[in-house]
Amino acid sequence: MHHADDPTTAPGDRSADVPAPRYRGRPLARPHEDVEDQGLAFDLGTLLQRRHVLRGLGVGAVLGLAACGGDSEAGTTSSGDLAEIPDETAGPYPGDGSNGPDVLEQSGVVRSDVRSSFGTASGTAEGVPMTLTLDVVDVVGGDVPYEGAAVYVWHCDREGRYSMYSEGVEDENYLRGVQVVGADGTVEFTSVFPACYSGRWPHVHFEVYPDLDSTADEANAVAVSQVALPQDVCEAVYATTGYEASVANLAQVSLETDGVFGDDGGERQLATVTGDVTGGYAVSLTVPVDSSTRPTGGGVASGGMPSGGEGVRGGGPGGPPPGERPVGDPPAGAPGAGTAAAA
Repeated sequence: MHHADDPTTAPGDRSADVPAPRYRGRPLARPHEDVEDQGLAFDLGTLLQRRHVLRGLGVGAVLGLAACGGDSEAGTTSSGDLAEIPDETAGPYPGDGSNGPDVLEQSGVVRSDVRSSFGTASGTAEGVPMTLTLDVVDVVGGDVPYEGAAVYVWHCDREGRYSMYSEGVEDENYLRGVQVVGADGTVEFTSVFPACYSGRWPHVHFEVYPDLDSTADEANAVAVSQVALPQDVCEAVYATTGYEASVANLAQVSLETDGVFGDDGGERQLATVTGDVTGGYAVSLTVPVDSSTRPTGGGVASGGMPSGGEGVRGGGPGGPPPGERPVGDPPAGAPGAGTAAAA
């Protein structure tokens, strides 16, 4: 482990009694950390300095630099301080063409208010108002706004049903929409607070694509994850009319036992929420994305899916349509087969 040279006064520092650590004559960008932790810009400067010395000595050397590479520890990157958002299952009701219907190919899906269906559908989802804001950050570029990226968001309605799949709303496409990330790095959706159905913690799904054209193929997504909703807010919402079934479902699950968030209790996916049931809630989450990689979550994790009259079309309560197995569901006879998939 390399440590900084003896402290000296940094150039331009007007306070002579405040020392600034240096490494080979260069002030450290992060004076309280080791040289290895000074960041990509400092590392590049060191590399160029060494290359200059080698050339001066007439030494032929090949110095490799791993472009946009990750650290050995999971969830970190070499170019930014933020940990990449965990990859999660898209569940059996993505509506992105990977399991049946594809809302992303429909004209009108690019919208901020997702409460009503569009196109030939006319239904509107009822419930406590919710505004969802995602601050999308590209860690490859040094934790900068991922301007131009497209974010697809979807979630269940107040009754725990997913449009395009669940019985009674097969022909609806509400609570699904796409927004393009602006210069400030954010996208915002106007929606309603989702239900809690059996076996899953209340959540919102999202996929991040490099740009709007990339949404033509779900394989182009650079991140697939979920937003977890805080327990106190869920309890307040589920005490209102229309969410009665969510009360018992919420009591049977926790962030620690949830099939998706359970590995870390949703630590990096738990949203910040303000507001109340009368005026609605503002839900926000920072979403760090590694734009150079593809998601590894994939498939469907173990857990629950909507049931009790909330199953998908043709498949009975909680089951997939006939002939269609949810993405990632284990084949018959395999370990875990027969376990309900996480949505």
